[in-house]
Amino acid sequence: MNTLRKYIALWLLLLFLVPVTKAQVMEKSVLTLDGAKKVAAAAAAEARRNNAGGVIAVVDDGGNLMYLERIDGTFAAGAKVSTGKARTAALFRRPTSVFENLVNNGRTTMVALDDFTPLQGGVPILVDGQIVGAVGVSGANSAQQDEEIAVVAADALRDGGTALSGSTDAVTYFDSKTVTDAFVQGAPLLEVPGYKVHASHRDAAGMAEVHNLDTDIIYVLEGTATFITGGTVIDGETTAPDEIRGASIRDGKTYRLKKGDVIIVPNGTPHWFKEVSNPFNYYVVKTN
Repeated sequence: MNTLRKYIALWLLLLFLVPVTKAQVMEKSVLTLDGAKKVAAAAAAEARRNNAGGVIAVVDDGGNLMYLERIDGTFAAGAKVSTGKARTAALFRRPTSVFENLVNNGRTTMVALDDFTPLQGGVPILVDGQIVGAVGVSGANSAQQDEEIAVVAADALRDGGTALSGSTDAVTYFDSKTVTDAFVQGAPLLEVPGYKVHASHRDAAGMAEVHNLDTDIIYVLEGTATFITGGTVIDGETTAPDEIRGASIRDGKTYRLKKGDVIIVPNGTPHWFKEVSNPFNYYVVKTN
């Protein structure tokens, strides 16, 4: 018995003395409670600035609720909805607007997923290029405003949180890794009242679209695409306020887009990525 105990003691000693190599562990940024409160405070300030209500939920990268704030007068169910949006954005590592668009475009089987809220208003929180959690907003004046508030909140910790993206006089900087990660996710880089900057990615054709309020300024970084503008949207339906989507475009003008090209699509103009190479990456600046 004494011999067995000696072997066990020796094994434990060796276990703790063996150095852990870098291949076995990795450094990871973690969202703290103070950070979660800062994100929620940015969301609440943006909501009040726009005379909007809202429930703000902040979760960690595992989708666990860290902080919840409900602005007075917001409907009670908003707490559950905002938490669901935040959890979906964290666990799937993409803005929930991506999933809402997929469902609206016909992929309804996605709603069968457990613990899944495909409603815009959930945005991952990025710090040093890592997703450390997510914020969800529900109960503002519109679904689009839920999304806008969540984007401002998620930016509260970017670059140490020295400036909120909603500030009109602050410089916003994105390092190359953050930009690269945004293209992988097809995620917005910045969305504030008046304009938006999206790091967009496509690996397949899309729906025909009409933005009644936004003008799109598109700059191609990588790949090629057949892009149709003007004409008439076939089977067009309103999918969100001032947003129309359809199956295709009839009698439009065709452009062959390639790296370095810029095309500007005024608001109210139908447009459609009919064919794209894989990958096809491009910046979109939306302004109104």
